[in-house]
Amino acid sequence: MGNSADWQDLKYKQVFDDETRGLERRRKADPACKIDDLEGILKNLYIINGTDQGGSLQETIMAATIAAYERFIINWKAEAGN
Repeated sequence: MGNSADWQDLKYKQVFDDETRGLERRRKADPACKIDDLEGILKNLYIINGTDQGGSLQETIMAATIAAYERFIINWKAEAGN
């Protein structure tokens, strides 16, 4: 049987991948979606993350969500030459 970190790693990857796909779909489908919009959402995710409301499952989900937004924004800025 695996250790407790195994489920966290699997959940993190699942959430990260799901969030990234969702952000890609949003960017393609919504021409009004801009980097500033995603940065605003990310700022709110940082605030929510600081409230420490969940257990380790919620912490894993939040960490993966934040990482997906950060990576997506970095990649978008690099693509745009910013």
